[in-house]
Amino acid sequence: MPSKSYRVSPVPMTLFAHLLFIAITTLMLVWLLHFREGLDFTSTNKPKIFNIHPLLMVIGFLLLAGEAIMAYTTVPTSSKKHKLYHMILHFIALVAAVIGLYAVFKYHKESGIPHMYTFHSWIGLSTIILFALQWLLSFLTFLFPGARTSTRSRVAPWHALIGIIIFLLAIVAAETGLVQKFIFLGLTRNQEGLILNFTALLILLFGISVGVAVLLPGRGY
Repeated sequence: MPSKSYRVSPVPMTLFAHLLFIAITTLMLVWLLHFREGLDFTSTNKPKIFNIHPLLMVIGFLLLAGEAIMAYTTVPTSSKKHKLYHMILHFIALVAAVIGLYAVFKYHKESGIPHMYTFHSWIGLSTIILFALQWLLSFLTFLFPGARTSTRSRVAPWHALIGIIIFLLAIVAAETGLVQKFIFLGLTRNQEGLILNFTALLILLFGISVGVAVLLPGRGY
């Protein structure tokens, strides 16, 4: 077991990740509500439609996906409940991602902007598709009553590995999205620019802390 090798408790890193969750959420809300005029699916002020995209992709998708990954170290309960908590959080993250994706497509269409023309959009859409496939296959393997125990044992290591890879892709998508927005807005060393840069930095630290938190303890499926 990894925990016997490293002999370090994952609790401090998990708590650090939770604090980063709160900090990132706070910075995102300050940015979108104070500097970017708020959120509105039906507004004639089109950037308000766009603002729903980073809100749901960062807070609803990325951060919740990270929390779902850490479910086995965060919640002291049975293995069966761990799986359920893990899958529910991931499902909420998937729903948030789909709505966030719809918001940005709606914004592009109503603003006359081409779809899918940046690396950020390519990596972002690919991440969501892979995430959805991973969730569906995981449900059929680990929660569906007819799944065999031997099958679960064989799939579990691959499930964990692919899950971490998809999470890292989500980190890349978030970072490239924030950098892209920073450039499009022409930001410099002003308050809004600092908020975006610090948000990107904290997202990177969140990704690292989630990875370390799940590496330290042993995990069961």
